[in-house]
Amino acid sequence: MSVKIRLQRHGKKGKPFYWIVAADARSKRDGKFLEKLGVYNPTTNPATIELDVDGSVKWLQNGAQPTETAKRLLSYKGAMLKNHLVGGVRKGALTEEQAEEKFNAWVEEKAAKIASKEGDLSKAAAQAKAEALKAEQAVNEARIAAAQPEPEVVADAEDAPAEATEAAADSEE
Repeated sequence: MSVKIRLQRHGKKGKPFYWIVAADARSKRDGKFLEKLGVYNPTTNPATIELDVDGSVKWLQNGAQPTETAKRLLSYKGAMLKNHLVGGVRKGALTEEQAEEKFNAWVEEKAAKIASKEGDLSKAAAQAKAEALKAEQAVNEARIAAAQPEPEVVADAEDAPAEATEAAADSEE
């Protein structure tokens, strides 16, 4: 039996949500699976990935083949690195403690990168919100200025009634 680590789609139309599963290669995409390894939500920024790294490594050690997307997700969460380190321990190149130390250092570095990206995204969102507020205030000020009637300029108060009487006299004729 050939086992694949792949994505199983859930969620509604236009809002995908995936389970990362180990399944028989012959089963349907959303059909029967052997074990659920995690979840993947691509609609958030950055994408939310929850993965059982040890379970994924177990399946990789037993010969499961990940699909392209699943391989990227496993690599992103460190399951492929841990599989590589476990292979090194089995061959005698590393000790168990060295492998665990390397993996933990990689996880901490990755968490720092993700935190900085989230910080940059929140700063960019705050800046965009501030710019939108300034633009809205400028539009509101322009609307208020356009809505106010302009005061009519009266050149001479004495000439105005005379012109009005002349206009009235012309209209009578």
